[in-house]
This record gives sequence, structure tokens and C-alpha cells, in this order.
Amino acid sequence: MPLILQLIRELADYESLAHEVVATENSLLESLFGSRRVAKALVGLWSDEIVSYAVFFDTFSTFLGKPGLYLEDLYVKPTHRGRGIGRALLSEVASIAVERGCGRLEWSVLDWNEPALSFCRKLGAEPVSGSNVHRMSGSALIQLSR
Repeated sequence: MPLILQLIRELADYESLAHEVVATENSLLESLFGSRRVAKALVGLWSDEIVSYAVFFDTFSTFLGKPGLYLEDLYVKPTHRGRGIGRALLSEVASIAVERGCGRLEWSVLDWNEPALSFCRKLGAEPVSGSNVHRMSGSALIQLSR
């Protein structure tokens, strides 16, 4: 967990979102390996060193009538990019999706992250036209729940 949390913080720094990381080793441990696992994580190794990770979770498409997977994070340390590690991790997530009979694998990319957008294009992934991600958290989420 310490290494995964470190990589999460590195990703957040890269995306200028470090201030949003409130995850702890314990919260990750519970979410990934606890009694109610809500996500799965894969790590990528290079010479026995963890240099990348992917976190994904189950979704469902009413249009397809099938399950799907959502890739929350895919991160490779900058010093290890260009070696096929990210592609290998994403390929493993895609294999899991196919094994589970999923109709789609989805993820979001920040609109300014040209290296990630280029990576997606090379893989054959397509942006969802007309889609905007919306998020609710904190007090807004609590207020709506009432």
C-alpha cells in the first residue's frame, strides 16, 4: 500500500491535483482488499521495482445490457515511460474485461494531457463525443443524500 499511495501522489502531482489526495494506506487497503472490495489494483514491475499501477472497478451499461470496467488510474513513473509498461497494464485490464464479458472499458483523460491522449489514440480508443464528466463530493453529496 505505501508504494501504491506514493504512485497515486505522483500522479496527482503530475495532474496538479495533489491537494485532492486524501487517501490513506488504510482507506486503500479497505477499498482494494477489505471486506467490501470496490476496486482492483494492478502494479507494473521493472527489475523487481513497482513503477506503475492501474486501478479499475465494475460498471454497467444499460444501453448494452452488459457489465463494463472503468479505469480510474493508469500511471507509469516518468523514468519508465516508453517501455510498454502502460500498454501492458492496460492490456491486462482489457483482458479482464473480455474474460468478464464486459461490453466496454472506459476511462477519462484530462483535456490538456496530450501524451495520454496520444497514447489513447495509438491504442484505438475514441473520445466519447458530447460527454462531460460531472462530479459530486463532500458537502454537496451529503446535502443531496438528505
